[in-house]
Amino acid sequence: MYMQYRILTLALAAALAPLPALAAPAATDLDEVIVTATRTKIALADSLVPAQVIDRAEIERSQAVSLPDLLRGRAGINLVNSGGAGKQSSLFMRGAGSNQVLVLIDGVRIGSATAGLPALQDIPVAQIDRIEIVRGPHSSLYGADAIGGVIQIFTRRDSGPPRPRFHAGIGSHGLREAGAGIGGGSERAWFGADVAYQRTDGIDACRGTLAGFGAGCFAEEPDRDGYRNLSASLRGGVTFSDAWTLDGVALRAEGDNHYDGTWANHSETVQQVIGAKLRFEPSDTLALQAGLGRSEDRTDDYLDGDFVAHLRTRREQASLQADITLAAEQVLSVGADWLDDRIAGSTEYDLASRDNIGVFALWQGDFGAQQWQASVRNDDNEQFGSHATGSLAWGLAFGPDLRLTASYATGFRAPSFNDLYFPFSGNPDLDPEQSDNLNLGIAQARAGWSWSLDLYQNRVDDLINYDATIFRPVNVDEARLRGAELTFATALAGWDVSAQLSHVDPRNRSDGANHGRLLARRARNTGRIDLDRAFGAFRFGMTLNGAGHRFDDAANTTRLGGHATTDLRFEYAFHPDWTLQARASNVFDRAYETVAWYNQPGREYGLTLRYVPAR
Repeated sequence: MYMQYRILTLALAAALAPLPALAAPAATDLDEVIVTATRTKIALADSLVPAQVIDRAEIERSQAVSLPDLLRGRAGINLVNSGGAGKQSSLFMRGAGSNQVLVLIDGVRIGSATAGLPALQDIPVAQIDRIEIVRGPHSSLYGADAIGGVIQIFTRRDSGPPRPRFHAGIGSHGLREAGAGIGGGSERAWFGADVAYQRTDGIDACRGTLAGFGAGCFAEEPDRDGYRNLSASLRGGVTFSDAWTLDGVALRAEGDNHYDGTWANHSETVQQVIGAKLRFEPSDTLALQAGLGRSEDRTDDYLDGDFVAHLRTRREQASLQADITLAAEQVLSVGADWLDDRIAGSTEYDLASRDNIGVFALWQGDFGAQQWQASVRNDDNEQFGSHATGSLAWGLAFGPDLRLTASYATGFRAPSFNDLYFPFSGNPDLDPEQSDNLNLGIAQARAGWSWSLDLYQNRVDDLINYDATIFRPVNVDEARLRGAELTFATALAGWDVSAQLSHVDPRNRSDGANHGRLLARRARNTGRIDLDRAFGAFRFGMTLNGAGHRFDDAANTTRLGGHATTDLRFEYAFHPDWTLQARASNVFDRAYETVAWYNQPGREYGLTLRYVPAR
């Protein structure tokens, strides 16, 4: 597996080297807009921090069947999965854990307040319009949990005459899926509604055994562990006048997940988001926005059909923001956020609720060849008191569309309820994590191609890490996350080419037996190449995905080998409104694990029919 990854890395490097000189003059969308990087609309090319946008066209072209599949291998992102479709999937961004990456849906914070991480595997790609990924700490804009970065998911936004859409598909391991929706809009109002269904018989999630202590899931259940997801979303908005706009969204995804385990082996889950935004823009120099939202995470656990336990997380939130144009190319944003986390269920916690109030300010200035951004924020956490964070970013344009950027940012994360109070394994003496990050980048974006190189170091103090010797989480004195990311995109001889390479060195820098060890489950090297080309009504694509070896434990004694997979995809638009898609994933049937003892699917096939009326 290690040699396969080395071959993939060399192929990536070889692909990157000659392309700038050979690039065809294909159009690169230099006007792509991003909101997440500054909480205001800016051009993606103007972002002073590393960022990426995945739009609906790319989502459909990728033929990804899950959100983890869609994100795998992208710059800075490292994914692990516990046994296939619907099983717990953890995302590491720049070496930071899932609980250190903030995930939003249409501006609403999601994730379990007990586990401290979002259920990415339960968010259906059929409901997603676009994804914005911002790498590096953003606590000075969003507060806690943004030590590694921010991922914001936007549900579909429709325009034009009302149009229906439909898709249905089948695939390996008994996969069947279908979805339908309708949406449209004018300058004054818009609406959209979608439902989607996905079901798979799955694979045997865990090859664990009762014979050895710590052997995976502590269970011998050689069966197929299926998964089902039923989702629906409703969106709409209205512009009352030239100054007033109201938008709203509701998304609900119900999951039914079977897995291997001794305490429980079946869960019924709910992920739900409701949000609304009211915007008042009386002039070109002032915009005010108020938002309300609620996210819920529910789980009912069963063992062989018998009810075991249930848990519910509810996160209420509200925000106010004012964007003020101070002068030409200078904007000041000030605002406040309120968050209230509450939990209820079969498990009793010493504390079942807490709130947080944050106030922030961001200044953006454009001075010809130079750009500046500065932000500060203070969060008053009911349990852990006040925490101040800040950031400073600078950009310099020079040469033929080259830009140099530098940024410094601090962040923090409060321990989750599970970290603190879960029975027999919580540690109520935990302190919040704190970080400081430096990023240096250089990028070039031209009409036919673009590339970027970012170097970073993120030092995290009081990192919360599970200690297997005492069976509870502890504060690690210091962890150092150091790495680099290289991205490239172009058009070459009719092919759309995209390459992303990431290297991270996530080290435990605290005193003790694990000093200098790599943090668990992070592959140091990951890479991805996407190739796509249209031949009239036909389109062909390929994705090469690779990851180096990783360790499954803090002591670095359990080594998981690296892997490389190849995915192929094909489309035939046999009618302007109808497209037939076919895919083959992991075509060489590589066997690998990202979590010790938990299986991954081998070779898989899929066939999907899509109906989307042409505009």
